[in-house]
Amino acid sequence: MAKRGDALELAVLGLLHEAPMHGYELRKRVTALLGWGRVLSYGSLYPCLKQMLRDGLITEDTAHLQPAAPAARGGRRGKIVYKLTVGGKERFARLVSAAGPSAWEDDSFGVRFAFFGATSRETRLRVLEGRRSRLEERLEGVRSSLARSRERVDTYTLELQRHGLESAEREVRWLTELIDTERVAPPQTGGTDVTATTSSDGTPSAANNWE
Repeated sequence: MAKRGDALELAVLGLLHEAPMHGYELRKRVTALLGWGRVLSYGSLYPCLKQMLRDGLITEDTAHLQPAAPAARGGRRGKIVYKLTVGGKERFARLVSAAGPSAWEDDSFGVRFAFFGATSRETRLRVLEGRRSRLEERLEGVRSSLARSRERVDTYTLELQRHGLESAEREVRWLTELIDTERVAPPQTGGTDVTATTSSDGTPSAANNWE
């Protein structure tokens, strides 16, 4: 996935694959489950839902809606519940099983990891190993930059670079632990409800921001 909108679509598909829910609940789950830094706005979520409705990936369950009541009665309409269609389930299966370079990027890796329980061991290993390789390349570049610029940058810029270096090193260690665990774990016999987690050293499973 090259765009944040694609990652948001996968997040919505994955959550609805677990259970139907209304927009407010979806918004809370996307923010809490995936741990994105800022609250996901309705301005991002509802255009995504509308496009998915047009594409036939989800449908609206209006069975819980009631006719609008007179204002004097203070009547309120129920919430629209969104459900996956057959096409939505098929698209989720395709997206979550993809393991190419786009699955390793910052904007998509955390989303993919949150739904690892719906993937095969082979897919998980490919994504984890790809993510680790990408970070190791990034680490090499950061270390080279630090070596070249150490004498030319101020203290705060240097500290920021060190922070980025340490964060990437922690994630590489975390990924290595996950890869080793996947390689020795017994075959998975069924899907599990996987939520976003953190490692023992505090490495987050996702850190994306949505406007």
